[in-house]
Amino acid sequence: MNATLVLPELATSSFWHDESGFLDIYDVRLFIKTLKYDVQIVMSIPKISAKGNTKNLRAHQILPPRYAPVTWYRTVAMEKIKKHGAIYLTPFSHRLAEEIDDPELQRLRCRVNYHALRFKPNIMKTSSEIVNKLHSKAISCQFILGLSWISLPGKRFVYKERRLIGKFPLIPEEVGLILRAMGFDNTTRIYLAPSKLFAGDRLMITKPFEAMFPHLENHSTVGPGTGMLEENTQGLAWSAVDYMVCLLSDIFIPTYDGPSNFAHNLMGHRLYRGFQTTIAPDRKALARIFIDREEGRASGYEERVRQLMFNAHFGGPRKRIHPESFYTNSWPECFCQKEARSNADRCPPDDMDGVIESQFQSEEDIEVSIFN
Repeated sequence: MNATLVLPELATSSFWHDESGFLDIYDVRLFIKTLKYDVQIVMSIPKISAKGNTKNLRAHQILPPRYAPVTWYRTVAMEKIKKHGAIYLTPFSHRLAEEIDDPELQRLRCRVNYHALRFKPNIMKTSSEIVNKLHSKAISCQFILGLSWISLPGKRFVYKERRLIGKFPLIPEEVGLILRAMGFDNTTRIYLAPSKLFAGDRLMITKPFEAMFPHLENHSTVGPGTGMLEENTQGLAWSAVDYMVCLLSDIFIPTYDGPSNFAHNLMGHRLYRGFQTTIAPDRKALARIFIDREEGRASGYEERVRQLMFNAHFGGPRKRIHPESFYTNSWPECFCQKEARSNADRCPPDDMDGVIESQFQSEEDIEVSIFN
């Protein structure tokens, strides 16, 4: 499109009741620097001058189709930009097709997600301090397990039907039974993200889970450190901390992975960082086992759970299988190869920024020479 990107806005007020903006959560300087060779980024829409007058340019709001192809942006969106000067794409969740027949665009997605989008230093420091404190407490077990819950206040579901098709989150007791079947004992230190479950939902009673695994932590239970955020910090910043703690944990288990961007992105990010151990339970297959147990057919259920879980993927490299999300598994597009046949697939040199800088400097020198 050859268009300029205005610093994104976060749609946070409806769910988080939080007025935090992109500037409050992300390291904007790093965001702009990392993408400077991909797209020009400005802090706000510039003013325009016409006939000696200066006025603000108002962006024209348009709704992109869900999973729109690249051609939609190069045609429809581009026509709107030419007509109005600026466009405002909202909402923008899942507004670009995940399977794109352009490896470089897919790699750009990973540069944005895993390199350009970094939380502000105070959030990163808080997350690091929490992980260090958790590790210092985990003397008897040498790992930290990050566990993501999903909170859907006010939502009502037909529990049994959705459970049988794998469309209902694992409840705390089920998570405890899974972990115990896999060999985790009651010394395991577990970090909960977010710290609140289904408020008031009888299914989400945590006492059985707490009895099996008493060492439960969240960002509120970990003692404050020098870089910690204040407790009155708004919700989005603490969610960013939860994300980072789960990213840095030794093992991560999502209790639900759709449509939660939190779990999807975490699984993809952990894969990208070096195939960190991520355990994604097959909720549909597990439902039948747990129903048998609840109906009195409990014989051998633990072995059935164990066999099912140890046949699952643990975060290693594997190609996506539809409908798996690109954000959950960006293999192989975003992974370079040391001995690749194609230059496009080879790993870049360690000093990639320096190489690019020198290339751009050479181009500028050529332009100056031609001009002279």
